[in-house]
Amino acid sequence: MSSIPQKTREYRLPKVDGFHNLTLTEAPIPKLKATEVLVKVHAVSLQYRDLIVAKGQYPLGQKENPVPCSDMAGEIVALGAEVRGWAVGERVCSNFAVDHVFGDVTEEIKATGLGAPIDGVLTEYKVLPAHALVRIPEHLSYEEASTLPCAALTAYNALLGPNPLKGGDIVLVQGTGGVSIFGLQIAVASGATVIATSSSDEKLAIAKKLGAAYTINYKKTPNWDEEVLKITNGRGVDHVVEVGGPGTIMKSVNAVRYGGTVSVIGFVAGQADVSMLPVKILSKSIIVRGILIGSRAQFEDMNRLISAVKLRPVVDKVFSFEEARKAYEYQESQQHVGKVVIKVSKD
Repeated sequence: MSSIPQKTREYRLPKVDGFHNLTLTEAPIPKLKATEVLVKVHAVSLQYRDLIVAKGQYPLGQKENPVPCSDMAGEIVALGAEVRGWAVGERVCSNFAVDHVFGDVTEEIKATGLGAPIDGVLTEYKVLPAHALVRIPEHLSYEEASTLPCAALTAYNALLGPNPLKGGDIVLVQGTGGVSIFGLQIAVASGATVIATSSSDEKLAIAKKLGAAYTINYKKTPNWDEEVLKITNGRGVDHVVEVGGPGTIMKSVNAVRYGGTVSVIGFVAGQADVSMLPVKILSKSIIVRGILIGSRAQFEDMNRLISAVKLRPVVDKVFSFEEARKAYEYQESQQHVGKVVIKVSKD
């Protein structure tokens, strides 16, 4: 057992007024409980959430001095005495909320989200409960697989969760960030027609390459909801992957069909007057559903789809472990399409 590492290098946020506080420290690796595994972290992907945790503004709560980040891919290097069904050397991701195995979120499950209420994965080695793990699709690299736990699973839960799309449905995705790009890829893989919005024609060209049938530059066409209605001959779309929040949701409910679904995922577009929202939802009998990532069972289902169609996550840029601050800077600059990844291990 001497080959099992005893120490790990990990980032922490001793102060939370920005990611300039990211501090690389060394820490002992806790002793494995019987049902835990030790994972060597190979890659970590960043989310918008990581930026707001670094500022201490995460609305769902965060611990003091956290190890940040929620999304990783790695390999099992040690197993607790009672772990069954896993072997050393297997390539794995952890679910975002480690105790969300199946079913709906609860208050208790929400408190197990990596990288805010509990320590996250921006570390060389991570102890995790065996029940949180899923196997990585064989065709994916560690860098690609690190993008799955939050961005991909959120998009999958939105489009193929309790209210799944059908082939031939029309899906609207907002922007070209992590969740939106996965939403586009998953919708196309499922036989849907996708309309993508962005403020950049360069980014929309990438969305087209990934299979978007229609693209709208919302800088040039601020009333993009009217454009969506034009494209759909006045009917509206079946599903909206809504990442803007108050700043975009009124347009989203205008752009969705009667009885359509708006999946509320993020709040990147700032504040706006949403006083008419309940009336709009009622008058079009719209289904509005909040998405808090997804369960391990959904993650396994998603990985079957990803393997079946050989879906490849869009990784925009990879930074080294020592360049974590630069990776955060790049994530904040919003130049990326898809995902920003930190390569943790050298081998």
